[in-house]
Amino acid sequence: MLLAIDVGNTNTVFVVHNGENTLAEWRCATEHERTADQYYVWLNNLMKLNGIVAHINRVIVSAVVPKVVFNIRVLCDRYYDCRPVVVGKPECDLGVDVRVDEGTLVGADRLVNTVGAYDRYGGDLIVVDFGTATTFDVVDRDGAYIGGVISPGVNLSIKALHEAAAALPHIDVTMPDQVIGTNTVACMQAGVFWGYIGLIEGVCAKIREEHPRPMKVIGTGGLAGLFERGTELFDATDGDLTMHGLVLIADKNRDD
Repeated sequence: MLLAIDVGNTNTVFVVHNGENTLAEWRCATEHERTADQYYVWLNNLMKLNGIVAHINRVIVSAVVPKVVFNIRVLCDRYYDCRPVVVGKPECDLGVDVRVDEGTLVGADRLVNTVGAYDRYGGDLIVVDFGTATTFDVVDRDGAYIGGVISPGVNLSIKALHEAAAALPHIDVTMPDQVIGTNTVACMQAGVFWGYIGLIEGVCAKIREEHPRPMKVIGTGGLAGLFERGTELFDATDGDLTMHGLVLIADKNRDD
């Protein structure tokens, strides 16, 4: 049984996969202080509550917070008697090339999205991930990762606006009924929503200018479905793209 772990800047997602289907998915706040024992107690209780009797013998980890990986390695060694596959390490075979400047470290989440998107949608893609950062990743015709764009995430921008301007409240992300707001909250919601629509449409247009072949745009991340409502840019939105990529990479690196 496979345990796939996606460590993001804000949340960490755990998925139990039986080789064919996802049996359960849970998330917790990303905290590098959390110990292996705490992870195990939390996971074990959730499995029992969900009626899952799973013998975990494989683990794969994608992490953009390196400090978390140590305790996850201890978790795997102490409780699952296995060595985790860690995306981005030299021994991890992605199955696709990474064509960036020498010495550049590409975020593990971006590599995993590339693998998952290429498998589902083929090559010549722009993968837009609405996470803590909003990232644009370009997948070449043969599935290679060839670079991309990083911009501030939606919630990060809202937080910065609220903290930097004392008179502005913290707001929820939503699609407003109209662009012109008639109160402060409506003005902010319009600025955030339509501002990010302009961002993703503009960045994708510039990428297409530099990569002159037909390209599909795939949205992923928690807010992809919301922003899909405001534009015809996306060819598809895929909420489990990252986990699909993790399962593929785990299968490629099996040693049993």
